[in-house]
Amino acid sequence: MKTHLNLGTTDLDRSISFYSTLLDAKPNKVLPNYALFVIDDPGIELALDLRESVRRTTDAHFGIRVETTGEVERASARLSAVGLASSIEREETCCYANQRKVWATDPEGRRWEVYTVHEETDDRDNLNATCCSSDGATRSCCAEG
Repeated sequence: MKTHLNLGTTDLDRSISFYSTLLDAKPNKVLPNYALFVIDDPGIELALDLRESVRRTTDAHFGIRVETTGEVERASARLSAVGLASSIEREETCCYANQRKVWATDPEGRRWEVYTVHEETDDRDNLNATCCSSDGATRSCCAEG
């Protein structure tokens, strides 16, 4: 099973570069106005469509859950090496789970996290978390990138 996403972009080359780094894969198909990634791990089919304009999304983010902290660290190193990692969170309680994650923002402003969950919790977040807050205030994972 694969999840299919079709995302608009105003800069296909920059988006291909971003998603190649994020997914650690090259696109299966590239045309002047389109690119397609088909990946087994994570199970995703990602299409990028060139458009004149794209409306920025500020009320959602996307994530790739991996099994180990080593996978998060490899993603962090990949993204950091090319200046794409916007923040790194280690052993933080956020959204009812203790997690490790790295954040990056695509050329259109869509925020992505690569993360692993250490354990589920009853707490939404801890006092020093850089993630979402139950009091309505936003912290790094929920904030606009």
